[in-house]
Amino acid sequence: MDKLQELTQKLYNEGLSKGKEEGEAILAKAREEAESLVKKAREEAAEVMEKARKEAEDYRIKMEGDVKMAATQALQATRAGIENLIIAKAVDAPVKEALSESSFLKEIIGAVARSFSAQESKDIALLLPEKLQKELEPFVREELAKTIGEGVEASFSKNMEGGFRIGPGDGSYFISFTEESFRQLIGDYLRPVTKKILFG
Repeated sequence: MDKLQELTQKLYNEGLSKGKEEGEAILAKAREEAESLVKKAREEAAEVMEKARKEAEDYRIKMEGDVKMAATQALQATRAGIENLIIAKAVDAPVKEALSESSFLKEIIGAVARSFSAQESKDIALLLPEKLQKELEPFVREELAKTIGEGVEASFSKNMEGGFRIGPGDGSYFISFTEESFRQLIGDYLRPVTKKILFG
């Protein structure tokens, strides 16, 4: 009986020892896996944080750039507005007045028509302001036609405030000497000077 009890005790001890070793191995493996999962989770969290930080920095840089560009554009638009206002004040009234005076228009039309007919050797067509028809129609039909020795045809438009348009009689093209074209021409000459005076 002692032998059986001894054998039973021995089997029991071996089984207990083996179970303990296996349990410790399972625990060690579980600890390793847990540590690995924690490490991986920390790395992923760090990557997410770094990506979020980088995106926030990129967004901040982009916003700063957009704000600077908007400020620059607003400043340029303000400067251009001031410049245009000053040029308009200096140019609009004098140009309107000059191009609405029939005597001044007669001089310009005569000079342009002479130059035009010398280069083109064609009949000339003029478009003039309707409000000056009484003063300009006799001039065009009598004086201008005699002066340039070519056929001159004039038509009058209520849409034209001042100035004139000239071109060959066949209507293939025209050259504009309207208020708008004179304002633009004079404005282009004044713009650099105005800019220098206003903004250095």
